[in-house]
Amino acid sequence: MKIPKRLQPLVADGLIDEVLYQLMSGKEATVYAVRCGKEVRCAKVYKEAMKRSFKKAAQYQEGRKVRNTRRARAMEKGSKFGRKQQEEAWQNTEVDALFKLAKADVRVPEPYGCYDGVLLMELVTDDEGEVAPRLNDVSMDAEQAKEDHALMMVYVMRMLCAGLVHGDLSEFNVLVDDYGPVIIDLPQVVDAAANNNAFSMLQRDVRNMNEYYGQYAPELIHTRYADEMWALFEAGELTHETQLTGSFEDSGEAANVDSVLEEIKAAFAEEQARQERIKEADEL
Repeated sequence: MKIPKRLQPLVADGLIDEVLYQLMSGKEATVYAVRCGKEVRCAKVYKEAMKRSFKKAAQYQEGRKVRNTRRARAMEKGSKFGRKQQEEAWQNTEVDALFKLAKADVRVPEPYGCYDGVLLMELVTDDEGEVAPRLNDVSMDAEQAKEDHALMMVYVMRMLCAGLVHGDLSEFNVLVDDYGPVIIDLPQVVDAAANNNAFSMLQRDVRNMNEYYGQYAPELIHTRYADEMWALFEAGELTHETQLTGSFEDSGEAANVDSVLEEIKAAFAEEQARQERIKEADEL
């Protein structure tokens, strides 16, 4: 196929030998299958900020640290240089998270680097070499659902142990190969300790997983993994070896009405976004 403009510099530099075909095009990026030497890899081309439609980006970026003070000031002012730095930070967040999570034994695509707004990473395939489907396109029996859900809860826990919350986890951001689920799409990942929205995002991530796998094993829908993880995380007691139960006892304190209403609004917004993603997936 014709080499897309954004991939031409990587071809010229020898990082990519051939662009094979487009895998998908979403609101945040366009993804291509590319040949690098003897390997077929994945090239994720991030769309420019003006063309992206990721909602409430500032909410996700809260707490992210910028070591260079000049860059931090420019990003705060919103200057042309600052916008460029903001864009690079958004893109580098994903590759940094991929490296960090791979070390934490979370199944994510293996990253190879980010070059001028293009993330090169592993192309997740099945044993026949076909591109792995998204979780949304996979059906399963109750036992498989319970097994994969338990594995996803371990991955979410390990992410939290590494100080990260996915923030946009759903059946559209999980691939399934012959070895189980693989978590993808991490440019919006949040700092669990520094972002005030981290807990609500963790709850939403887990709720999405509960509801999806709960289609096949209904007992998963009302499990309390997010609350259990977060309580242990805040107490400094969450580790890679923690055995989660999915149970959690509320403290009995009076509910914060405002926070409950915010959670209801967030759930409604998430359902609307979910329906939009289903519509987009059907159109691909």
